[in-house]
Amino acid sequence: MLLSMTGYGIAHRETDRYSATVEIKSLNSKTLDLTLRLPRFLQDRELELRNLITKTLVRGKVNLSFDFVRPRNSVRPAAVLNQEALLASYRELEKAAELVGAPKDQLFALALHMPGVLQAPTEAAVAEEEEEIGWDELLPLVTEALERVNQFRNDEGQTLTTEIVGYVNRIQEFLLEVEQHDPTRIEQVRLRLQQHLAELTSHEQFNPIRFEQEVLYYIEKLDIAEEKVRLTSHLQYFIETVGIPEPSGKKLAFISQEIGREINTIGSKANDSTVQHLVVGMKEELEKIKEQINNIL
Repeated sequence: MLLSMTGYGIAHRETDRYSATVEIKSLNSKTLDLTLRLPRFLQDRELELRNLITKTLVRGKVNLSFDFVRPRNSVRPAAVLNQEALLASYRELEKAAELVGAPKDQLFALALHMPGVLQAPTEAAVAEEEEEIGWDELLPLVTEALERVNQFRNDEGQTLTTEIVGYVNRIQEFLLEVEQHDPTRIEQVRLRLQQHLAELTSHEQFNPIRFEQEVLYYIEKLDIAEEKVRLTSHLQYFIETVGIPEPSGKKLAFISQEIGREINTIGSKANDSTVQHLVVGMKEELEKIKEQINNIL
């Protein structure tokens, strides 16, 4: 069965330590076009994620967004107290208070807020605290989102399969009408040749050998039996390929090109208005197939 390249999957986890969401979107693309947006502490996992997504999704324009947020009441690394800066600030404030005769009961609180007394946690401390949340704990979120993308692709593929098989069946119906009309077309060609023969044989410069060569040429030129057989074979092969388990989008595109080639040849050789109308119908269905193949994995 066919798989669509269009897909969407999301996985979310909420704990008392963090909130994490992995969102994956996939659209049509001839190759794998992957864009990742990761939190800083997962940047070193990019290559691993790319390999996993390439193996799982194969092809498409894929966008993965990994959002990681800590709740406001989450315990964070505490600020660091610079004791020397605190002591120096307190003494300076104490001297200033004595100089102007101000009260000293709020000097400690003021000293704590002086520059350099309370220092923010270093990046290393933050990183160490983030590393407590292991990759093994977060990777299942990515796997879950990928599974949902594939399920989405599978559901879309079922719809595409039904539509495309319907278009192929419609081409087969047009081809059957061509076959049913072909004896009439051949009879019309025969009558035209007989009429032309009568006109030529009455001409004094009539050359029977040359005429026979031209008749054989036109009969061969107007014969579409081989094209009908090949078109039938291509349509059957297309249906068989739709049912294979592995990705078949590119293969179906090649087969559709062969189908189009036979349809065009039938139209150019038939020299019949009824067949031409049927060929137009086949081309319309083939264009619908090609449009849908662009979205097939």
